[in-house]
Amino acid sequence: MRSLICLTLASLLMTPVLAFAQAKTETSPFDANADAKADLHKALERAKKNNRRVLVHWGDNASDWSVLLHKTFTTDAGLRKKRLYEYEWINVAAGAKNADLAKQYQALLTDGMPCLTILDSTGKVLANQQSEPFHIKGEQGKNAINAKKLIEFLAKHEAKPLVAADVLQAGLDRAAKTDRLVFLHFGAPWCGWCHRLEDWMDQPEIAPILGKEFVDVLIDIDRMDGGKEILTRYNTTGKGGIPWFAFVDSKGKALATSDAAKGNIGHPYQDHEIEHFVKMLTTTRRHLSMPEIERIDQSLKAQKKLGK
Repeated sequence: MRSLICLTLASLLMTPVLAFAQAKTETSPFDANADAKADLHKALERAKKNNRRVLVHWGDNASDWSVLLHKTFTTDAGLRKKRLYEYEWINVAAGAKNADLAKQYQALLTDGMPCLTILDSTGKVLANQQSEPFHIKGEQGKNAINAKKLIEFLAKHEAKPLVAADVLQAGLDRAAKTDRLVFLHFGAPWCGWCHRLEDWMDQPEIAPILGKEFVDVLIDIDRMDGGKEILTRYNTTGKGGIPWFAFVDSKGKALATSDAAKGNIGHPYQDHEIEHFVKMLTTTRRHLSMPEIERIDQSLKAQKKLGK
């Protein structure tokens, strides 16, 4: 059973200013050999699916401010949470290879300053901002990034929250029109097992099979208005944590849930969890063949075997 993992209060505290020595890191956050265009395309796809923005950090490993900004994004608790909840974040090396991409998105790459570009899920530029307004210049070469100001900047451009009831109703309507069920699953940005379930469902060999039977509806209980209320409506015991899911007909009735004899199976991983999931598919199927269900069974078992 996958239990609900609580974030500690300390991990959520917003540190207004995080200082670091102005020195090179051992790792290089900006990969000049990466396919930035492909990375950006994937980020836009994730943003569209999850109602997020895309945050592009244009920088250079030779730029102290670029490295410091990256370091602050990864270590400041408030920035980490803002990124995790509201943004698909990618680093792009600001060099000749990506010059056309930077021009396409009007990145302000001047005077060696790193730049932040915020895009909506269609690729529309919402903001371009050099990092200088967030700089705190310290003595003896010790500089810092004002994380509080950076959080305020990101907050101004984040996506408007979706209403969970509307998301669910849209899924039910699609299910009615296409004679399918709804795969209704509940998650949150911090939930690792939720992401594992979503990633597995998106695999090229799995998504078409599930798509024959289900309309995929994800309810983010932290980011959607009314998300927790929808979860409570279906998971009436309030037990088992997330991911929790149900197969729902087009009228909203749950036909099977992830609650098994030993509790919520979460992302099916252990043998008894996979067995319960396969049983859910078998007892509710209308369009799936048994060989297709067997492929799903084998895929889940392969994950455990590979230690994924």
